[in-house]
Amino acid sequence: MVMDLNADLGEDFGVWRLGDSLALLDIITSANVACGFHAGDPLTIRRTCAAAVDRGVSIGAQVSYHDLAHFGRREMDLEPEELCAEVLYQLAAVDGIARAMGGRVSYVKPHGALYNRICRDPEQAAAVVEAVAQYDSSLPVLTLPGSVVHAVAAEAGVTTVCEAFADRAYTPRGTLVPRREPGAVIHEPAAVSARALQMAVKGSVTAIDGSLVPVAARSICVHGDTPDAVRLARAVRDDLLAAGVSLRAFA
Repeated sequence: MVMDLNADLGEDFGVWRLGDSLALLDIITSANVACGFHAGDPLTIRRTCAAAVDRGVSIGAQVSYHDLAHFGRREMDLEPEELCAEVLYQLAAVDGIARAMGGRVSYVKPHGALYNRICRDPEQAAAVVEAVAQYDSSLPVLTLPGSVVHAVAAEAGVTTVCEAFADRAYTPRGTLVPRREPGAVIHEPAAVSARALQMAVKGSVTAIDGSLVPVAARSICVHGDTPDAVRLARAVRDDLLAAGVSLRAFA
């Protein structure tokens, strides 16, 4: 059993601090680095990429809507060409800084509202995939199992990788419970690590109605902006290793 453990990092912006990226980099195998559109800034990107390279952690570009005010969690209706250009801009920026630090972007993971939107919207999914294909078609895109991104990316020759969320509640359809609903985010370390084990070992997750939902994931995410994210990620890592699951980046 082999699993990747990813987290959202580099979300500091100016004087604002969010999460502990350096501590998480000692735990995870893949870092989703904010590109400056929902969070992050050039200095934060540089420091996060440098620290990831030092620790041998895979770097991913966490592209998003241009929405600093709402942390990228507000859906936007953009023309496909504009969305493609914005994703391309973010990807090129983070990859350029990562290369200057001795690394490179190895995958792409959309953030927040964009992530959820392209799971069901073929037009916006195609715009994101087009940006990836134009920049480097070898870069895989992280998405949910059952997402429309899989089919769209396959047509463009772009690889997709399935992920699951240890600290998020699921609907019976296999989608994430919207954050505005009670219980959407799980904060108890024991519960989060138990869900990660279920995902990694059994390939399933228990939905909010008690039903089992299949999640054939290669990567498990723990959000970096969740309170006690470091403690949650460490609990997940420790329990996965104790169960015989090897932790290795997918990209």
